Amino acid sequence: MSLIAQFADHLLRPVPQDLRAKAALHLLDWAGCATIGATMPVADALARVFLTGETGTCTAIGQPVPVSAEAAARYNGALGNIFEMDDVDKRARLHPGPVVIPAALAMAQAVGADTKTLLGAIVRGYEAMVRLGRALGDPHYRVWHSTASCGTVGAAAACASILGMDRDGLAHAMALAITRTGGLWETRNDPQSNAKQVHNAQAAGDGLLAARMAAAGLRGPARILEGAEGLFAATAAGSNPASILADATPQGWCLSDISLKPWPACRHAHPAIDAALAILAECKKEKLRLSDISAVAVQTYGDALRFCDRPTPETVIEAKFSIQHAVAVTLLGGPPPLSAFDPPAIADPTIAALRAKVKVLATEPYIGAYPNHFGARLCVALADGTLRVHEQPDALGDPENPLPHDRAIDKARSLMRSAGMAEKAAEKLITECLAMADGGPIPRAWPTHSLPGKA
Repeated sequence: MSLIAQFADHLLRPVPQDLRAKAALHLLDWAGCATIGATMPVADALARVFLTGETGTCTAIGQPVPVSAEAAARYNGALGNIFEMDDVDKRARLHPGPVVIPAALAMAQAVGADTKTLLGAIVRGYEAMVRLGRALGDPHYRVWHSTASCGTVGAAAACASILGMDRDGLAHAMALAITRTGGLWETRNDPQSNAKQVHNAQAAGDGLLAARMAAAGLRGPARILEGAEGLFAATAAGSNPASILADATPQGWCLSDISLKPWPACRHAHPAIDAALAILAECKKEKLRLSDISAVAVQTYGDALRFCDRPTPETVIEAKFSIQHAVAVTLLGGPPPLSAFDPPAIADPTIAALRAKVKVLATEPYIGAYPNHFGARLCVALADGTLRVHEQPDALGDPENPLPHDRAIDKARSLMRSAGMAEKAAEKLITECLAMADGGPIPRAWPTHSLPGKA
């Protein structure tokens, strides 16, 4: 049996109720992220590209007219990571929610699937995407945007699950999806690039199409994973394809390991934010003044520096990918609000002055613990001569340091309200998403009008 067929066998296990309930919470988390994403200027350009075709039965967030499944998957797929608060698997270093959920939701709306089917499909889509990302490992992640390159497979698995496909059909859906995978990290080196959103849109839409192709009888390469010219040979030399299933158990599902992000910044900056908040608590202060601080040092792991060592960010996306900015706004203002990475904060001379005092370096034990643990050590030298130090072995929201359930709900509420949703509309969508865990219908309260933007 080919590896892709074994993978499909693994995915077709029954999904337990507690995992479907967790999938409902992740759907709510994605809904908040996508709703505020729909207010960003890039969303207008994405709508002009993806929402020009025929109408249908599927929701496009912030748009008045239902659209086709493919259009919904692509447009909604682009929205969820714009604000950098999407869920994440730390070991695979990818974000499953913004790709798997919009594809699954679009397919479910298109075929009239019930809640149980949709939530089970989300669990399977996460499983496919995360296991593939973990197996591809460092050789892949160095160059490839894994959310995109593995997301196509996750979207295909979720959509094939909704269509009720058997092992062979699911295997072919994933194989066809892999032949269309892509997404290069060079986009992160250009602050003007919108390719990250385009990557996610293509992954969600191409995964949905792959499932439809397999359902129509089209077939993909049986050895697409382990073959001499397959995915691993092409994009992850040295990684072992068989590791996709190396630690698979009948009861285990990757959704149990997925992290929720509490702060609107790159995940690699979160341990430093958490450490800064802990130091404020130790000082028994809600915030510090610039004159209180002599120097700041952050010790963390290599990828945190690779992606987030930016002492002088100039744009919103650069600020969200700047440990220096994240630490500065937190020490000076406490828990960073959604506005902490906006242009006024970037240009604030006090924040800029503290950014200049923040030194970042990669050290043990954080290098060796990564990616199983996203950690950091923060040292703040105060003007009175005291030194405050905090070790943060795991970022808030990781399985070892989970975000409390009520805070996860509050996060979605905050994002929806900041997007301009009326309070009653936001509460209705939150209620509908959470009710799915107990068999409630697929939400109907999606914002289907132009959102006024961030408050």
